[in-house]
Amino acid sequence: MCNLTYRRLHLAPLDKLRHALDIGTGTGIWAMDFADQYPKCEVIGIDLSPGQPTFVPPNLKYIIDDAEELWVYDHRFDYIHCRLMAGCFADPEKLIQQAFDNLEPGGYLEFQDYGLPCRSVDDTLDGTSLEKWGILMCEAARKLGRPMGTEVSEKYREWMEAAGFVDIEEQHFMWPSNTWPKDKYMKELGNWNMINILEGLEGFCLALMTRGLGWKKEEVDVFVAKVSSDVKNRGIHAYYPMPVVWGRKPLTAN
Repeated sequence: MCNLTYRRLHLAPLDKLRHALDIGTGTGIWAMDFADQYPKCEVIGIDLSPGQPTFVPPNLKYIIDDAEELWVYDHRFDYIHCRLMAGCFADPEKLIQQAFDNLEPGGYLEFQDYGLPCRSVDDTLDGTSLEKWGILMCEAARKLGRPMGTEVSEKYREWMEAAGFVDIEEQHFMWPSNTWPKDKYMKELGNWNMINILEGLEGFCLALMTRGLGWKKEEVDVFVAKVSSDVKNRGIHAYYPMPVVWGRKPLTAN
């Protein structure tokens, strides 16, 4: 996949933007970059938690809001962006329908998400703690009523079609688990991905595995240590599938 494609903020073919919404804006960095790229577009970033930057472009604002509640914005959007949110919603289909209803005719919804469990370009992932980790995380999330990973991201096209979107397209990327690739850019991407996973691994596991699977904290700690070792093992040629799916609301829709 072309490095330039990896670096783009969006893949949907956007034009003449007036209003854009970033669901689950998190640190707010993507929304800031998007607002800089489209200075004539009013951008809103929403999240359940504060923590976004104070100094932002004049066309950007952050709101503490729950995307699963009824949307009450005073205008529709030309573009709605949702990134790395698989596992955050109890009813992803409802979210997609709300997005459809709150788009202007011709507006786009785009998901940039992740797949889990990990996959591998060969058999080096088979039987590892890293492979087991992805399986257990998805099982726990399913039991807690908020499915995650591939169980969600592979259904975006189906759900978007059901909501009424047209011209749905998708591209599939890969994030290496560490620096195992030979390609310079993919090696760098794998390094950043490895750092990100290692820094958040305990937090990712603790709530899901204790609440969803009934594990004790001591069991989680031992497992996290094994997974961490696998994440750093360059002999395991694993990657996270990263699908991007976008679709357009028909011009004739209300």
